[in-house]
Amino acid sequence: MTTMTRYVCIHGHFYQPPRENPWLDAIERQPSAAPYHDWNQRITAECYAPNAEARWLDAEGRLARLVDNYRRISFNFGPTLLSWMERSDPAVYAAILEADRASRAIHAGHGAAMAQVYGHAILPLASARDRKTQVVWGVRDFERRFGRRPEGMWLAETAVDTPSLEALAEAGISFTILAPHQARRVRPITPAGEREPWRDAQPSEASAGFDTTRAYRVHLPSGRTIAIFFYNGEISRAVAFDGLLQSGERFAERLIAGFGAGEERAGARLVHIATDGETYGHHHRHGEMALAWALDRIDSQGLALPTVYGRFLALHPPEWQVEIAEETSWSCAHGVERWRSDCGCRLDGAKNQAWRRPLREAFDDLGERLAVAYEREASRLFRDPWAARDACVDLGFDSEDAGRERFFAEHAARPLDRAERTRALGLLEMQRAAVLMFASCGWFFDDVRGLETEQILRFAGRAIEFGERLCGEVFEARFMAQLSQAKSNDSAGECADGAAVYRRAVGSARTSLADIAGHAAVLSLFEERPTRDRVYAFEVERTATKRLDSGAAHLVSGHLAVVETATTEREEWGYTAVSWGDHNVHLGLVPSNAAPDLGELEALFRADDRLRILRALDATFPIHRGLDALRTDERERVLRHLLAATTAEVQGEITEVLGRRTPLLRFVAALGVELPPPLRGAAELAIGAELVRAVGDPGTDLIKLHGVLSDVRALGLELDRAAVERALEGAALSAAGEISTGPRSERSCPRLVALLDLADALPFRLDLARVQVAFFHALERQEGQGNEIAPALAVLAERLQVRLGSKSVQDSRVGLPIWQVPI
Repeated sequence: MTTMTRYVCIHGHFYQPPRENPWLDAIERQPSAAPYHDWNQRITAECYAPNAEARWLDAEGRLARLVDNYRRISFNFGPTLLSWMERSDPAVYAAILEADRASRAIHAGHGAAMAQVYGHAILPLASARDRKTQVVWGVRDFERRFGRRPEGMWLAETAVDTPSLEALAEAGISFTILAPHQARRVRPITPAGEREPWRDAQPSEASAGFDTTRAYRVHLPSGRTIAIFFYNGEISRAVAFDGLLQSGERFAERLIAGFGAGEERAGARLVHIATDGETYGHHHRHGEMALAWALDRIDSQGLALPTVYGRFLALHPPEWQVEIAEETSWSCAHGVERWRSDCGCRLDGAKNQAWRRPLREAFDDLGERLAVAYEREASRLFRDPWAARDACVDLGFDSEDAGRERFFAEHAARPLDRAERTRALGLLEMQRAAVLMFASCGWFFDDVRGLETEQILRFAGRAIEFGERLCGEVFEARFMAQLSQAKSNDSAGECADGAAVYRRAVGSARTSLADIAGHAAVLSLFEERPTRDRVYAFEVERTATKRLDSGAAHLVSGHLAVVETATTEREEWGYTAVSWGDHNVHLGLVPSNAAPDLGELEALFRADDRLRILRALDATFPIHRGLDALRTDERERVLRHLLAATTAEVQGEITEVLGRRTPLLRFVAALGVELPPPLRGAAELAIGAELVRAVGDPGTDLIKLHGVLSDVRALGLELDRAAVERALEGAALSAAGEISTGPRSERSCPRLVALLDLADALPFRLDLARVQVAFFHALERQEGQGNEIAPALAVLAERLQVRLGSKSVQDSRVGLPIWQVPI
């Protein structure tokens, strides 16, 4: 047996449900993700970014190099997640694309990346049209991002049936991945005319099950074929749920043990696993390090050859065929019932999921009614409405005029005027929302009130809004009646059923062009905005703008043209907004192609006649708003700005009082007497705020802050840990990033040393992993310039446990590593 007959493949399914507000095409703040803005941002920091630069430690526990895990595994990313990442974290996005390019050089042109059905819908439960669109959109999205045709495609929840495999094969997909229990029976592929008997794939008294280390072929009714890889279920479960990632060494040993001691058969064998990609870093902290170490151990010691599915399939085509178990998935023991019934699959055993069936029925009914209306209305505009829907995913990549021209030239039934094009784009947006509203996570969890269910209800609301406006039908009433049958486990709560959840979710998200005009007008009171401005998924053009300032009070007026980017729908508004320097903000809006005459309002503003200004606004403008005109993120930012002076005043007064009373407080604490709660709370607030402010100021003498931390310890105070950690880590990252070449390094190093000293003095341990990586890159820059490592850098390397003389070369060998919890 040669090592070249033993292959290992680790597949990561990287996916997050689309979290964007469908009206804004942006994620608004999610408090549960704190201290991050939203869950996509948090999981990127904990998983997606670390896997692009996994830390690899040497035998002394020092950072020796950074390893791009994506280049060495098989992976798929949800298209909606990549769309967010492209806008919000382009560096990580670029690393993922580059990893696929690099892997193709390693694996003879076969890349690490696989495609995914676009909206993560359960394909066996989808209509035939939606099934096709999910696959076509997934392929097109992959081609645009990765610059090649996908060989494989991930099925959401690995949910499969024969029509789903037909859809993949029709789109040119060569293979997919399933769980071992999704194989029904197998047999060798024999010459024409010979038939081997089928063998049961599942373990029983008469059978030990089937071999997951080979590829299988499915012969489809259409005459097409597709290859299936069935991952090793035991090892995959151990990685996901049994703590196998606590040790990179045990992880490697478990993978190699998958080949079996006896090497039961000759020929190439593939031990492969599949889990959620978030397992490596988000679900299991530092899991990306264990992954990097295990693959290096396997490869460097010749235990097996890491590969990707496309490469293995090209070298070792299927010699066996398989019949799948129809309508099955990897996460439901009852097939695909988790997404349509109370099957018993749940996270909290005390809850029931009877709400799933009426929710599924409501969505299926709405989807079908929207499809009928779309076909009727779109047939007047497109040669083939469904071909146009399948192709409209390209508009998301190129929504500029040239892209739209190409799209309409190919699909329009005739030359369309501007209004008809806007209508056509609106119908396609209706269908985009109707496709995305079937994301599987909406049914996966324990209650209809969950965030994931709220999200699919928002997409339903978006589709309904377009449907009622463009198709002349009422969709919402019947949908709401059906949703009312989806009862929450909290029947006495605010959202006792799906209809109440819908009202809350859609009501907080729905946004009109008038809302965006109001948002843009109020925001201009507090921030200088450009004439042409991007506001979420809208373009805003300001004209005839005037501004008056009187102390803390401001008045702005002018004209706004608001265009929805996706549909090109346009509205024009005149506005006036007044702020008195506090939360009292008054906005007037009027549909208009020119701003109204504001001479009287301006005169009243100069005279500070507030009552008459409000009366004049009432007389001039039919629409009135206040700070509530702002969307959540901007409203919070403005309120923080308004409260800044008050906060500083309160903190200053508290600091002054504490400064006079500090000796008394120390004396009381030394006697073991508890500080009164008001004093304790005031001290924690003031000292924590001072620490955060001082650490963020490059001019601060950080040595003096050690005295502040001494008081924290002496008084037994508890600081706002998250705020202090963010401030200190941010300052350390900034200092590490400033280290370059020559004298500048000498100036930057002392500040980083002082920050590390301060971190050591904190009453809690600071995770310096990101600082360690930033300093590693600083050393790379030094080495890249051919410079000698300065003594100050050598001291920092010792403090941060970074190995000198290392580079982040993917195939470098720096001795036997160990996997351990980092500094």
